[in-house]
Amino acid sequence: MTLEEFKAKVYELIEEYNEEAEDLTEDQDLSSKMNSVINSIMNEVARLKKIDGYIRIDVVFEDEENERIINITDIDRRIYQVNMIRGVESTVLGNKVIFESEGLAQIFYYKYPVQIDEETDDDYVFELDKECLEIMVYGVAGDLLKADVSANYGRLYAERYEQMLQRLDPRRSMGSLFIDGGIEV
Repeated sequence: MTLEEFKAKVYELIEEYNEEAEDLTEDQDLSSKMNSVINSIMNEVARLKKIDGYIRIDVVFEDEENERIINITDIDRRIYQVNMIRGVESTVLGNKVIFESEGLAQIFYYKYPVQIDEETDDDYVFELDKECLEIMVYGVAGDLLKADVSANYGRLYAERYEQMLQRLDPRRSMGSLFIDGGIEV
């Protein structure tokens, strides 16, 4: 889904959509806040349904060293958590990775989405799953309307958003286990 399509869904939900308007709405207050509110809600949802990252790094020690230490942001500037490292012995301590052997490191990690600001083009495509975007619509609507106390719609959308977040399955896959040869109890 593109940023423009997402905005249209939010404006349709809160009954502020105008296809003829330059920003899809005639309400300048809403359009001026839209990208920053989307960014905030997107980051919240992305911590629950994580965005996977993967990179391979050739680990080589400097002369006479027996380990190599890097900051996790050297892996990816958007990284926030290392999931696992395969191929080399390593330890993750805080924001550092200590490689204890040389070789090809396969690093699986979680990252923040590309941040949305006022300069972000409407053809930006979200990195989150469709189910996350459908939940985000309610979160964005709730945040946009929370200052509108006359109608209480902001509160209703925010409550719906929280309910939907609680039902969000954070798993990317179902784990499985195969036991060959049986088990003796």
